[in-house]
Amino acid sequence: MTKKGVIDEIFSKARFGNEAETYKIFYRDFEKIIEVTLPEFIKVSENFETIPVSRIKKITKNNTILFEKNVRS
Repeated sequence: MTKKGVIDEIFSKARFGNEAETYKIFYRDFEKIIEVTLPEFIKVSENFETIPVSRIKKITKNNTILFEKNVRS
């Protein structure tokens, strides 16, 4: 499964469940990593339009890592 597929699946479950606030999205913004909740990310990314999947570094739910981008040496 591709990265986008994994992330799409996580977002789908989170958006239509009742615990969207428990999901944290970590994404790259220039040289910084920004942490926001899923509802905040949806607003900031204009419903996933302005922040591409490739900039998402990690997704957690209740401190459990659901997705983490591999770091290449």
